[in-house]
Amino acid sequence: MKPHFLDIPDLETAAAEIARVGASPVSVKIMAPKAVFRVIKVYGLRPGAANMLKQEMLSKGGEAAVADQVVNCRRESTDVILMGTLAQYKKVIEKLKIQPAGLPALAAELEELLGL
Repeated sequence: MKPHFLDIPDLETAAAEIARVGASPVSVKIMAPKAVFRVIKVYGLRPGAANMLKQEMLSKGGEAAVADQVVNCRRESTDVILMGTLAQYKKVIEKLKIQPAGLPALAAELEELLGL
């Protein structure tokens, strides 16, 4: 009954651990992307793009850290630290593909980096 941390570095490990508790194959497929958490740093985004990216991450339950004064566009650029599960990133990427400000290119880079 003692709880402990699981190290879930990838989808395969997530799927194996979820299956190990007796979850159905359908449940494993749905839940595995929710068990893999990734932190990604994006460099040098313009404030508009950074604000759109942050909004999309927040709306999907993830998080995004940007520089102070980005929300009111008082900075030329900012790095962004994204925090979320693979499931959240997948949803964000789909939204970024239809946004302006270079975000479709970022979506492609995130998709490749995450193997989605």
